[in-house]
Amino acid sequence: MRVTGGLMASAMALGALSLSMANAQSRGSAEAQVSAAIERVEALNSKVNAVIALDPTAMDQARALDLRGDVSAPLRGMPILIKDNIETAGPLPTTAGSLALKDNVTGRDAPLVARLRAAGSVILGKTNLSEWANIRSDASISGWSAVGGQTRNPHALTRNACGSSSGSGAAVSAGMVAAAIGTETDGSITCPAAVNGIVGLKPTLGLVSRTHVVPISHSQDTPGPMTRDVRTAALVLTAIAGSDPSDPATRDADAHKVNYAATLDAGALKGARIGVLRWATGWHAGVDSRFDDALAVLQAQGALLVNITAAPDRRQIGAAENKVLMTELKADLNTYLATTPATVSTRTLTQLIAFNKANASSELALFGQETFEKAEATKGLDDPDYLAARDTAQRLAGKEGIDRMLSDNSVEALIAPTAPPAWFIDPVNGDQAPFGGAGGLAAVAGYPHLTVPMGGILGLPLGLSFIGPRWSEARLLAMGYAFEQAAPSMKLTPMFLPNVEEQAEVAQLLAPANPR
Repeated sequence: MRVTGGLMASAMALGALSLSMANAQSRGSAEAQVSAAIERVEALNSKVNAVIALDPTAMDQARALDLRGDVSAPLRGMPILIKDNIETAGPLPTTAGSLALKDNVTGRDAPLVARLRAAGSVILGKTNLSEWANIRSDASISGWSAVGGQTRNPHALTRNACGSSSGSGAAVSAGMVAAAIGTETDGSITCPAAVNGIVGLKPTLGLVSRTHVVPISHSQDTPGPMTRDVRTAALVLTAIAGSDPSDPATRDADAHKVNYAATLDAGALKGARIGVLRWATGWHAGVDSRFDDALAVLQAQGALLVNITAAPDRRQIGAAENKVLMTELKADLNTYLATTPATVSTRTLTQLIAFNKANASSELALFGQETFEKAEATKGLDDPDYLAARDTAQRLAGKEGIDRMLSDNSVEALIAPTAPPAWFIDPVNGDQAPFGGAGGLAAVAGYPHLTVPMGGILGLPLGLSFIGPRWSEARLLAMGYAFEQAAPSMKLTPMFLPNVEEQAEVAQLLAPANPR
């Protein structure tokens, strides 16, 4: 089907609106910034369904900032959206996308949210996510939750925004805000960042607090920034990083955090030895072609590239990781649910499974909860099989995986394509994304992983991954910034087209050459 003039004009208008909004982030009053952001959400959210709710106190927050007059705050007046598995003080519930938590109004700021406020940002609202951060079922649809519905990719509305931080990725990509917060257990920041064409950083586990974040796994969970560019990611990370007495994993964070924006350097790639994970390519010809383009940019900026062809045993890592996630899901979620207010009646995983069955028409109509049921059958954090699996996963992914590849090849970072191009939203078959990328190693090891835009295929964005050792965020951000500055054309502008096929150049190729 050919693109109609009206449809193309509408898509171009939305794309131009998104671009102008993203580029117009004011350093004026907080009230003006927040008012403009609310207008952007109201104009664009009906297309992509990225935002579950706007915080009704956002304008009051902004006015209070203006009254204080602290223009030196690093995020002064910046509106930020928060994934709806992270608690924020105020009237909005923290639902993790589930109807079971629709009344979970805790009155608490997660420490990372308190840090954002202290840095001068305004909490604009909550973003949609894959329900329970995509851990309920292996047949799930990324970006869907019973509370928020289906998030759509701003580049092509029939395509998936990936998950679980789908709403955060789509909102930033659409130009609603310059920054949002996501969370990752394995791929949930970096995949939605890549397929929506933005920057995403999964920090070192323990750099950012997980307190008052609905959990999956204390061995792998971490929040992180999802932003329009690397500098904004560095600013947000500087604000949210730091030790939290309530999260023992963060005990060393204060000793390692720096002003990440101050370390950005457009010349950071000159002389940098970078390992190219060739074993993480070969699964998509178009992705490989864009990756080769990215490698050429890196070399032109003075990077020394070293091919790495031997891969860790990802099958063994995956099996061990699954045991860890199932065991920790039950233990960690039960601990969290016990802290929720009395208005929440589901206070254990057992009760949550029963709730979903009782509300099957809303919660289970598209896919089931077999992963929850598998987690419910685990034996607890003292189970010797769990302890052995945790040690195996972290050793193979970390010391014998990323660390060994870095040391054996004398490189300071590893690069690979982040994820496949966005796949179709499919309520019949669930996610149908092809395998690809290397981010799972960083997720399991608890190491940092940065993704930056790497061009795209027929209008669908791709991401380039930079992976490094623990606490190497400053160096990864500097290299990602240098790449971003050298290749601005690799960032795609969302057009809000219904389909990839509705791009004029694609429609022309799909039409018969000699119509009768």
